[in-house]
Amino acid sequence: MEGYCVKCKAKREIGNGQEVTMKNGRKAMKGSCGTCGTGMYRILGKA
Repeated sequence: MEGYCVKCKAKREIGNGQEVTMKNGRKAMKGSCGTCGTGMYRILGKA
């Protein structure tokens, strides 16, 4: 899964990604940047 890293200011691969469900019921992918290790979060489509 690919997401935007705020620290690198570029699209990067999400490492150690796991799918989570937010409070409002939508799904998201949570992980870390493969380059710098900063936490990344990508909101996916509705469940």
